[in-house]
Amino acid sequence: EIGAQCTIINFIVTPDGLEDQILAMVVNVEKPELEQQKQALVRKQNEYKVTLSQLEDDLLSQLSAADPSTILDNLPLIEGLEKTKATSKEIAIQVAEARRTEVDINISRELYRPVAAEGS
Repeated sequence: EIGAQCTIINFIVTPDGLEDQILAMVVNVEKPELEQQKQALVRKQNEYKVTLSQLEDDLLSQLSAADPSTILDNLPLIEGLEKTKATSKEIAIQVAEARRTEVDINISRELYRPVAAEGS
């Protein structure tokens, strides 16, 4: 009965997870600007996802509230569609740039992988 009322949490750390944590600590000591850049990049990517989700929700809300018989004449809806399209294009460009930057950062971080592997 207790098992049905509780959630079991597994706190076991995998070797790969431990290695990644040690890698982050080593890079933070050796090249703190690189680790800060990596963390900022992760935050930006999450912000992009949230922004896209909000845009999609707003768009769906506008579409569901629009009158089907006058949907093509609804200027606020059309302007909202154009704004959403432009913003999503900008975000797509920023996401592509963030991915390229992430690859560069990961290449630099991999130099410290042997230290992290030894530590784990």
